[in-house]
Amino acid sequence: MLLAFFQWLAQDIRAFNVFSYITLRAMLAVLTALVISFVIGPMMIRKLTAYKIGQSVRDDGPQTHLVKAGTPTMGGALILMSMVLTTVLWADLSNRYIWVVLLTTLGFGVIGWIDDYRKVVHRNPKGLSASVKFFWQSMIAMIVAIYLALTAELPAQTDMIVPFFKEVAIPLGVIGFVVLTYFVIVGTSNAVNLTDGLDGLAIMPTVMISSALAVFAYVTGHVVFAKYLGIPYIPNTGELSVFCGALAGAGLAFLWFNAYPAEVFMGDVGALALGAALGIVTVIVRQEIVLVIMGGVFVVEALSVMLQVASFKLLGKRIFRMAPLHHHYELKGWKENQVVVRFWIITLILVLLGLSTLKLR
Repeated sequence: MLLAFFQWLAQDIRAFNVFSYITLRAMLAVLTALVISFVIGPMMIRKLTAYKIGQSVRDDGPQTHLVKAGTPTMGGALILMSMVLTTVLWADLSNRYIWVVLLTTLGFGVIGWIDDYRKVVHRNPKGLSASVKFFWQSMIAMIVAIYLALTAELPAQTDMIVPFFKEVAIPLGVIGFVVLTYFVIVGTSNAVNLTDGLDGLAIMPTVMISSALAVFAYVTGHVVFAKYLGIPYIPNTGELSVFCGALAGAGLAFLWFNAYPAEVFMGDVGALALGAALGIVTVIVRQEIVLVIMGGVFVVEALSVMLQVASFKLLGKRIFRMAPLHHHYELKGWKENQVVVRFWIITLILVLLGLSTLKLR
C-alpha cells in the first residue's frame, strides 16, 4: 500500500525511489510492527482481562505454574494484527508469495482462535478436538502445497536443497514436493505450539528464525547474491523479507508483554499461526533442512512429546518426567527463566549455524 504510494511520488521526486529497496522496507516493517504492537498491546490486554479470557493451568504440571491461572491468553491475535497490517503497508502486494504466506498464516490463526475461544469463552477444556484441528491444518497445508507445486516455473522451486553442498539438490517431483511441504507446514505449526509453554519460550526463537529467514529470502530472490553464494535463484522471493521483518517486529513487541512474569499468553491463535508462517516461508525459499537446524528447539520439543507418548503406550514407562521437554527440566529443578534463556541461547547458536550454510558450501 505505502510502496505503491511512494512509487507514485517517485515519478516526480526521485528521492522516493529509495522505498523500492527491499532491505529498507524490511527494516521499516520491523519498526512499524513494533510500534503497532506497543500501541495496541496494552489496550488488548485490558480487554482480554475485562472479558476474563484467561489461561487454564494443568494441575499435574510444575506447581509454580498455578499462579499463572487466569493470565489473559489469545494474545497471539496481537501478533497477527500487527504482522498482517505491517505487511500490507510495506510489501509489494502484486507479489503472489506475499499472499500465499499471509493466507496460510491467517488460516492457521483462525484454527487456533477457534480452539482458544472454545477453551476460554465456552469453558470447554478440550477446545477443538485433535482430529478436527488436524483435519483443517491438513486441508490448508495441502491446498498451499498443491498450489505451489502447480505454479512452480523452475526445478529449483521444487528441489530439496542440501546445505553445505553447492551442487547437491534432491529432485522431489510434484508428489514429493507436496508431501514435504505438507509436513513442513503442519509439523512446524504444531512444534511451535508444543514449545509455547513458558513465558517467552516460543516467541524469541520465532523472532530469531524469522530474522534468519529474511536473509535467506532476500539472497534467494537476488540473482547476483544467489549466484555468488551458490544457491538457486528463485524470482520474487526477496519480498518475503518484508513479511519476515514484520513477523520479527511483532514478535519482539509481544515479548515485551510475554516476558516473565507474562502479562499475556499467545495461545493457539499465535503459536499455530507463527509456526505455519515459518514453515511456508521456508518451503518457498527451499531451506527445509536448514529450518530443522535453526528450529532445533522446536524439533526436540515435538520429539519429546512423541517419544513420551510412544514409550508410555508401548512400554508403560515415561522417558521424561513430563513432556514437552521444557517441563522435564523444570521438574528437575531448573527455574523457568533458566529454561527459557538457555533454550534461547541454543536457538541463537543453531540460527547462526543455519546462516553459515549460505557461505560454507
